[in-house]
Parts: sequence; C-alpha cells; structure tokens
Amino acid sequence: MTQTASHVTPADAGCYHCGSQVPSGAPWSIVLDDQAHPLCCPGCEAVAHAIVDGGLASYYRYRTELPERPDERQAVRAETWAVFDDPGLQRQFVHAEGDTDRVHATLAVDGITCAACAWLIEHRLNALEGVTSSAVNLSHHRVRVAWDPARLKLSRILAEMAAIGYAAQPYEPDAAQQRLHHEERMNVRRLIVAAVGMAQVMMFSIPIYVAGPEGISADFHALFHWLSFALATPVVFFSAQPFFRNAIRDLRARALGMDVPVSIAIAGAYLASGYAVLSDSGEVYFDSVTMFTFFLLFGRYVESRARRRSGHTGNALSGALPLSAVRLTDDGEERILPASELAAGDRVLIRPGHGVPADGVIEEGESSLDESMLTGEYLPVTRRIGDHVTGGSQNIESPLVVRVTHAGKEARVAGIVDLTDRAFASRPRLAQLAARMSHLFVLRLLVVTAVVAAAWWFIDPSRVLWVTLSVLVVTCPCALALATPTALTVGHGQLRRRGVLITRADAIESLSQVDRVIFDKTGTLTCGEMQLVETRTLEGLSADRARVIAAALEAHSEHPIARAFRPWRQATVEAGERVSRTGQGVEGSFDGQRWRLGRPEFAVDGRPMPEPPGIGQWLLLAESGEPRAWFALRDRVREDAADTVVALKASGMRVELLSGDNMDAVRALAEQLGIDEWRAGASPESKLERIRECQAAGEKVAMVGDGINDVPVLAGADVSIAMNGATDLARTSADAVLLSPRLMRIVESIEIARATRRIMRQNMIWSVCYNFAALPLAAIGIVPPWVAALGMSGSSLVVVGNALRLNRYRLASSSSTASARLVNA
Repeated sequence: MTQTASHVTPADAGCYHCGSQVPSGAPWSIVLDDQAHPLCCPGCEAVAHAIVDGGLASYYRYRTELPERPDERQAVRAETWAVFDDPGLQRQFVHAEGDTDRVHATLAVDGITCAACAWLIEHRLNALEGVTSSAVNLSHHRVRVAWDPARLKLSRILAEMAAIGYAAQPYEPDAAQQRLHHEERMNVRRLIVAAVGMAQVMMFSIPIYVAGPEGISADFHALFHWLSFALATPVVFFSAQPFFRNAIRDLRARALGMDVPVSIAIAGAYLASGYAVLSDSGEVYFDSVTMFTFFLLFGRYVESRARRRSGHTGNALSGALPLSAVRLTDDGEERILPASELAAGDRVLIRPGHGVPADGVIEEGESSLDESMLTGEYLPVTRRIGDHVTGGSQNIESPLVVRVTHAGKEARVAGIVDLTDRAFASRPRLAQLAARMSHLFVLRLLVVTAVVAAAWWFIDPSRVLWVTLSVLVVTCPCALALATPTALTVGHGQLRRRGVLITRADAIESLSQVDRVIFDKTGTLTCGEMQLVETRTLEGLSADRARVIAAALEAHSEHPIARAFRPWRQATVEAGERVSRTGQGVEGSFDGQRWRLGRPEFAVDGRPMPEPPGIGQWLLLAESGEPRAWFALRDRVREDAADTVVALKASGMRVELLSGDNMDAVRALAEQLGIDEWRAGASPESKLERIRECQAAGEKVAMVGDGINDVPVLAGADVSIAMNGATDLARTSADAVLLSPRLMRIVESIEIARATRRIMRQNMIWSVCYNFAALPLAAIGIVPPWVAALGMSGSSLVVVGNALRLNRYRLASSSSTASARLVNA
C-alpha cells in the first residue's frame, strides 16, 4: 500500500498483526482505513498485506485474539508444498466428493485463535478458482475443503493458507478414531430420542396420575396409553439398544454386568405395558421405561465424553515427522518425495528450516539442530559429519546431507510411541475393581428377584409380574451408575473454569491420591525461552549499545539465543558481512570493525580468554578479538513455580525434578525452587523407569511435562498433566491439560480432586443404602412399579444434587505461599 496515511500508530502499541514488540525505527507497516499500523517483522508484513490486498481486511475488525507470530522461514518451505500433489501421497487423505469429479480433504491448521481466523481462512479459500466449499472446525483446528483437481492443485491451497499465516498439513484420522466419532454421534442421538420420549410420555402420564381412574374418560385414558406406547417404542428399540446389546454380550461371556438387570427391567416393563394396552387390562408404566432409559443414557454419555478426549490416534507420528523429503540420486539430482517412501541407505538433503525426515548419519555439512520436540530441551545441538540425527528434529543453520538408517515405523519417534502404547497397556485401572463389584451386585440382585418372584407365585400369582418389576426397577443401579460420572462432571467443570482440562474419566480419582509430583524442567517449571538477564560491559562500552550490537548480529537467526536479543533489535542498525559459525556464535562488521558474539574462545579469536563473571550460560561480545561485554542468559522460571512447590509440600506431597538437561542447569533450578530430589540427563526410557521405581515403592505419581520425550512418562504415571504449550502427542497422552501457564493450577486441581472423591464416596454410600432400604419394601408388594420408578429417579436426583454441591466450593489463596485450599462456601 503506497497511499499516504493520515495518521501513524506509534510503535509502542505493538505489532498490529501479532502484538509483538516493534523494533525502534522498524520500516514495516500496513495501511488500513487510512491509518498506518506498525508491524514487527517482514513475516507479519507479508501476512498482513496478503490479508488486506485479498479484500479480507475485515479480519482485523472481527478478531478477538491475536494470532501466533508468523514463521519467517515459511517461504523456505514453500518448495515442499509440491510434494502434496503426488498421487500416491494424496491417496492417503484425498477422497472423492460423491459421484462428482470434485475431491475433498481435511487439513490440520496451526495458529487458529478465534472465530475471525475461521472467517479469514474460509473467505480466502472460497475466493480461489476451483474451490467449491470450505468449512473450519474451530474447536479441533481443522478445515475441510472441497475442490476441482482439474482446475486447482492442493499445493496451491496450502500455499494460500501459508500466505495468510496458517500453516496446514493433511489430516486423516485412523480407523479407531473414526469409530469413536461414530459412536459419539450415535450416543448423542440416542440421548436426544430418550429425552424427547421421556418428556412426551410424562406429559401423557401426569394427567392420569393426577386425575385418577375416575377423573378422566375411558377414551382419553386409552388415547394417552396408545400415544405413550408409540412414543416409548423408539426409546426402547433405539435408545436402549446398547443395554440389550451389552447384556447379550455379557451373557455369552458368562459374565453379569449392570446391563443385565437394566435390560430385564426395560424389556419386562415395556412388554408388560404393551400387553396391558393391547388387552386393555393391567397397569401401564411407559413413563418408568423412558425415564429409566434417559437417566442411564445420560450417565453413560457423561463418561464417554470424558473418555473420548483421551483418544490416542495414529496421527501423532505423522505430526512429528515431516511429510516430505528431498532425496539425492546417485548423480546428485534432487527429488522431492513423501517421507514415507524413504528407506535405509537413501541420501537426503536437509535444508535450513526443514525437518529431519528420518534417523540417519550426517555425510556432508555441519549445522545446529533443534531437538526440542524429542528431548524437550530448547537449546540446539551441534551436529557434524559422522554424528547421528533423529527424525523430527529441525535443521537451523546450514544444509546437511544425511544417510538414512531408520525411517518410518523404525525411527526413534516410532519407538517413543511404542513405549507410550506399552505404558497405556500396563496402566492400573480402578475400573477392573468396579467390574468385579458390579458382577457380585448384579448376581445377588437377580437371585433376590428370582426368590421374590417364586414367593409371590404362591402368595398371589396375579401380582407376580408387577412385584418382580418393582424389585428390578427400584433396585436398578441407576443411582450407582450416576454416582461417579455426575461428581466427575461437576469436578471437571470446576477445573475447566480454572484452566484445567481433564481428559480421562479416572483422572480425578487418581489425582486425589497423589503422593509424589514429578516435574520436567524445560517448558514446565521454566518457560522454555531464553532471556537476557544481565549485561556486564567492558572497556567503556555502554550496556544499551552492547545489546543493540548483539541484536544486530543475531537479527536474521531463529536460534533461541537470537530470540533473547530480539527486544533490542533496531531496524536502522545492520551488521555487514554477517556469518554464523555452527555451535560457536555469529560475527559481523560495524564501522569497519569485526565483532563476534558467542562462546568466549570463539569471540576472542585465539587471544587470552577471560573468565566468565559467574556460573551459568554467558556469551561474550568482542570487537576484533577484544572483549567488550558479557551477556548472561537464563531460561525464565515460571512466576509461580516456587509457590507451587511450597504448596505441594505443604499438602503432604513429595516434589521431584526429572529432566534431560545438563546437571548444572538442573541443580541450579532445583536449588532455586527448593526441590530436594532431582535427576539430570534423563532419557525417555530412564524417566519411565524412575516412574516404575516410585510406583513399586507404593507411591501414586503425578507427572507434569510438555514434550514428546515426556509422553512415555505421562502415559506410565498414575496421573499425568501436560502444560498449555505441550506438543499434541503430549496433550493426547495426558490425563489433564493446563490451559493457562500457571503452575498453581496443579495445586488447585489436587484439592478439587480430593473434594470430588469425597462426593463420589458419599454418592456410592447413598446408592447402596437406598437399594438396601427400598428392596424389602418392593419385595413385600408395598411399592408399585410407578413408585419404584419415581424412587429410582429420586435416588438419582439425590446423587446429582449432592454432586452439584461441588459448585459451591471456592478456592482461597494464602498470601504467604499462594497455596490453594478448598473451602466450603
């Protein structure tokens, strides 16, 4: 945009696109509504111009949250989009659109923050010639797009999305996940049918109960019964279908689950009521049937919702490894192909900014690799000829030629996923104990029911059916089935309002019994971001000038150290002849002088090396070999980390630090936070082994982590918590996910979990006491089926009401330790 702006927004307002700090004198801006808005970098400028020039400026008016900062290296990866046009690769995720020539695919999208993002993506894609439709799933960060392959290529769609700042890749759920989604949709439909049927049948039943046999005419009496019959039929044959199916399965397996008496009660009451309507004799209890079915379905739906969020899908591996690779032929020619087609012995070229597609050994080149996705540690490591590289890491500085040793399912990433699967398989489940208890409960219930039926056969054969149904209904384990999920639902809601998402049904039970909390270091107790914490100048150079020079030297680098100097970047200060030295530092020229920033031995260039002014990580800035300034860098500790450790200890739990970082860094952090037990240099295997040691000692272990390397430990712990910035695989494998960066939420979670467990125990006690009290009354014929149904429903409401008391709990923070304590309001 070249027109003159009537007003220029000051730079301190932050980048108009992403909100980041704008460097002093930055030349990047965008004009919108005759007003120039500052931008922080060329990446934001490219994205903002793509949005405004595309006629989508309304995005900035609609948005409610700021997007992620665009990746300035995205242009480097543009050439790899062409690999998605490969027919062999497209067969995995591109599907025909009915009987037409069009196709559709689902894309996983990064960077979606609010509804304005969805609006922008849809409008941008719908404007492309050849796109027939696009729809964004805001909650799952996916977009479904349909297009005509004869007029448009998939690579063009991905390029257009990248141009507006939303990196995307094909998403294809595995068979297990598709089956789970289908079951969830069917459960919702069954619940809706049961709810509607119950409401309508109750509408016809209440007049009969209120008016009595004499207060309503015979015609209306028969009409209401027939209407109830018609409405209860789909509830029994559709909504209650899972109960019958599970009961048949249990009987074939010679096991007695709760669905056996449930099915007998529903089927018996429905058939008996249907016979009464057809023969115009006896009592009708369709309201009991529909009410009973709805309450049971609701409880099971709550449980399934909690379990569904923990789906462990096969897409995690494809998210860790890049989808494409550049293979070198024997003649040195480059060929882009799907990474899944790589085999051991292939030579691949990995350019800066690209991911490593497979495990291998470097044959040519030297560079720094970001292995944080696998190790959880943010600082890149230097790799040279002969060194091994791991698939999923990112090349930062220089091109590498790698000979593949393990690809696809043989790669290290796949091994970590296998560790996760084994940990899941051996995970202790309270459900096994509950299944044994329910088997004994149901067996005794059926025996008692048979005895009651036999007794009434001799006492009064005309009342056998109704007394037997009353016993089955009044003692049916509806309240028992709702006792746990209702308390869990309210507990989940309390935690969700405090920024903690529970993803497994049994997580609260496990969380309430935790004895030891184990933390990862980087990205968990720390923010995973390098921060410049101290500047010590030498030879008269001012601290501000030293930081500006260092920022200019690091201006075009994506290294974590470079990001630490970004706040001091000035657009008017540029370093000439800038060169990056892998694993050493950077150098460049200012006013004819050569400056270096990095390791002390590199900066002084052979001259006597000065001693760092303290422990930790120090970088030296030197001019022509003469030291000019020291910079201390630290990974910033989370603000409430120390308070969280104190609060956990005050609650009687042991706290441990388990990290793959070096010993000095781990020791320093442990001493700073007051953690007595810590281990450094831990691999995923050794972390899982440590978890097993603690569990063997009888401890309930909670693990808090954020990286793929933490996944086996997250899966193997009794309860696992993933940070808000964790990888997708870590979030998928965790029992709980922190939606905010506050560690104190962990303390609150444990307190709420303990309160929820108390409510669950109270509900279980009430359910058992109710059954023992109601059974004798129903057995002696005092309780008719409709009263039994009301009693069953009433006991369920008591359970639900008791669970809702959790909503009255409030958290109060202590000013001394900021620890959370749960108090009853």
